[in-house]
Amino acid sequence: MKVAIVHEWLESYAGSERVLEQLIKVWPEADLFAVCDFMPASERGFLAGKPVQTSFIQRLPGAAKRFRWYLGLMPLAVEQFDLSGYDLVVSSSHAVAKGVLTGPGQRHVSYVHSPMRYAWDLQHQYLRQAKLERGLKGAYTRWLLHRMRVWDQLSSARPDVLLANSSYIAERIRKCWRREATVLYPPVDTERFTLQAEKADYFVIASRMVPYKRVELVAEAFAGMPDLRLVICGDGPSMPLVRAAAAGAGNIEIRGRVSQDELVRVTREARACVLAAEEDFGIATVEAQACGTPVIAFGKGGAVDIVRPGETGVLFAEQSVEALRDAVRRFTAMSIAPEACRANAERFSEAAFRAGIQALAEGVA
Repeated sequence: MKVAIVHEWLESYAGSERVLEQLIKVWPEADLFAVCDFMPASERGFLAGKPVQTSFIQRLPGAAKRFRWYLGLMPLAVEQFDLSGYDLVVSSSHAVAKGVLTGPGQRHVSYVHSPMRYAWDLQHQYLRQAKLERGLKGAYTRWLLHRMRVWDQLSSARPDVLLANSSYIAERIRKCWRREATVLYPPVDTERFTLQAEKADYFVIASRMVPYKRVELVAEAFAGMPDLRLVICGDGPSMPLVRAAAAGAGNIEIRGRVSQDELVRVTREARACVLAAEEDFGIATVEAQACGTPVIAFGKGGAVDIVRPGETGVLFAEQSVEALRDAVRRFTAMSIAPEACRANAERFSEAAFRAGIQALAEGVA
């Protein structure tokens, strides 16, 4: 069987690249396609030396730094890939990869990280954050996103099988595309985040400091609970808000960006991991569980699939200081076994993902 893997674009090793890494391990002889490839040499190891066939966007002016400016051309770009010689096409899509063209006798399975959030339900939030609510640029962006929505919905009919990375994304697919998707959780490196039963007396949040992560909410909540210690790891544009929320709180330590080894250590030793974002899935949630660390998380999005309330953590119903404080109080009255958290995390291992994607893609599940 001849296999093609279609990835969105290659820029850095992040969540969707973890999926690509596992796809390559399942089908090591597959050919790899991407809209563009600007992955630095230092991060290319996960590609196992595999060459990448790119589209015309690779050669457009300024694409190396600003390829997202060519979003409007990406549907055309993926449709130019000639995949007619392949028996199986597996796409990993959060924008346009699922729109490749296949014919009768070919099986196309698309692993969907999400429909284009910024073109659908998060359009208005995106326009506000980008300061594009008014003016000529704003009008052009609204027109472009409208065109992308039309193409996104039409191209959603092209895959034979849709896989969603969480129940939350399956519901988003149902809402945006009116199609059903099978849930297959993304791969998490549960071997690196190992169990530690003995815990220190602090809570942790490790996150990029961007608005939707709501790290400042966690800081504000713990600032009002001086008897409980909080460690904050990460950096980003929302850091000033986080520092302001934690100002004067002697129980909050902001460490900023930490190494991967330090991240594993603070997660393993924490009394609990706190997360306030509405995530599509939430790999950090599983990583904490793999360490035997309970999770206190906002009860929407991927956390609902991961955390087992009362057994491996606590969910809170709204993104507010009081709701989070109430969840922390409930947690402190519980006794959660680290071993139960670790066992829960095994559902999301890389091996489980590889077995699942192979069975679903090759039509044996």
